[in-house]
Amino acid sequence: MLSGAKRRIKGFGNPVFLLTLATVLGLDQLSKILLRGYLSPAEIREIIPGFFNLIYLWNPGVAFGLFAEDGSRLRYFVVVANLLAAGGLFWYSRRQKRISQFFSGLIAGGALGNLIDRLLYGRVFDFLDFHLGPYHWPAFNLADAAITLGVLGFLWKAFAEA
Repeated sequence: MLSGAKRRIKGFGNPVFLLTLATVLGLDQLSKILLRGYLSPAEIREIIPGFFNLIYLWNPGVAFGLFAEDGSRLRYFVVVANLLAAGGLFWYSRRQKRISQFFSGLIAGGALGNLIDRLLYGRVFDFLDFHLGPYHWPAFNLADAAITLGVLGFLWKAFAEA
């Protein structure tokens, strides 16, 4: 028999998902607020020479700046897709083990973090810029990193169970 508090948490479904989502969302939005105040528009601040910069960049497109020219029409599609993804992951994770709730929370938190930017500014703020010699990774933010880690976690889990 479950105690009252445990029954309420268990009845709520997926506490690991919700805690992970809230943590990712909070850290993402806090980092964006702080870095928009720390950097000037279009500024590039070298942190580790030849490897890592902080930059001030608005991305009107989706991943890697794709479809940036279709920003106005794409915005509505991305808003609906993010809401459906977060809701679907919440529903999916209700009966899953904690590790799947964690990976789902990473993805949903990241999706909602970027969704907030799209709703408030019509584009997403990116600030992490990694490069190695002539090789350059497109700029991203903590929400993007969380989504990537969540997807990689699910792939790792799938291969580990196979």
